[in-house]
Amino acid sequence: MSDFEIRTLGAEEHRAASDLFRETVHFPPADDTEWARAARYYQPGGAIGAFDPEFIGTARSFDAELTVPGGARLPMVGVTSVGVRADRTRRGVLRALMTAQLADFAARGVVFANLLASEAGIYGRFGYGLATRYRAYSVDRRRARLRPDAPVGGELELLDLDRALETCPGVYDRLEHRPGMMTRPEVLWRLYETQARRHTSPVKAVVHHGPGGPDGFAIYFVDGVPAHPWTKTLEVADLFAGSATAFAGLWRFLLGVDLVDRVFADSRPLDDPIELLLADHRSGNVDRIGDEHWIRLVDVPRALAGREYGQAAPVVLEVTDPLLPGNSGAYRVTPDGAERTDRPAGLRLDVTTLAMIYLGTWHPSALADAGRIEVRDPAAPAAADVLFGTRVASWSGSHF
Repeated sequence: MSDFEIRTLGAEEHRAASDLFRETVHFPPADDTEWARAARYYQPGGAIGAFDPEFIGTARSFDAELTVPGGARLPMVGVTSVGVRADRTRRGVLRALMTAQLADFAARGVVFANLLASEAGIYGRFGYGLATRYRAYSVDRRRARLRPDAPVGGELELLDLDRALETCPGVYDRLEHRPGMMTRPEVLWRLYETQARRHTSPVKAVVHHGPGGPDGFAIYFVDGVPAHPWTKTLEVADLFAGSATAFAGLWRFLLGVDLVDRVFADSRPLDDPIELLLADHRSGNVDRIGDEHWIRLVDVPRALAGREYGQAAPVVLEVTDPLLPGNSGAYRVTPDGAERTDRPAGLRLDVTTLAMIYLGTWHPSALADAGRIEVRDPAAPAAADVLFGTRVASWSGSHF
């Protein structure tokens, strides 16, 4: 039996929760000015705390929707600001917080929980699996030119930060979302505004206008190196394009900004086609590939039934979920959908591994080879690769 209480926090307790979380990541408490902005990130009823009776742990969440293969948007929550006071770690506080969250999400009919993990070894025990990845790359602006056959069309509009915050949310909402992308509620745009206003250099946006109206944008800022003030890097904070023409147009603009040596784009899809647009593909360089979103299937039947599948022979998955045992069982996945079944399983896996294959980022056959999926039918891994595969790389592009 634990000797602490988990409960939902009132609005008057949000600042204490923020201070506790910031302490766990070695940041000082927010001052009054910063808290006036940060208070807007808290969705009413979305923060919980652990008490013994002192305040020893916290976690926060907000509501959104996740786009799954096939284009459907299903209910999800973003989980963030998870922390336990240093003198109370490794005593079950984190497990109690995460378990309480999952029970609440399940009761509310949420299909997915979603987070960005500070440490990769923590959240798999609670059913979260690494579901999307990103790459960061830089382009030498002095050398880079787009190929002459790169798409051309549309008009570009340069906006200051205030106008960007008015315009970009609507453009984002109207774009077609690839698997892994999420809706951005107001609390998320408030976070992005605060981050943008911290920069000492101006944050701007360029919007691409296609035949049907705005169909893409890039938010960026230019920073110098203190020791070399004339060496400048343009950092792309956000870039979404609804067409190949919009993507090429935005990059044509970014590579044309004067007095910039390097353009750096963080958290981009693995299949971002920048190299294919460059006349000299070596003027671009991949800096890193990293973890993006970890998802948790809170409602496995709805999640499996909600996405589309590739054309392959049916596969029966036997799923185990110790924290939400109602998810455990066998599911028959076919090109026409997925449903519970009594048929024998071809693959056996836990809910964490199911999250890893759900958006198509990892091949079931690779996970089987790594010992993370038990194979009972030798033909099942190859069929599952096709069933769960996606045409484009799954990616979110939203941080929180």
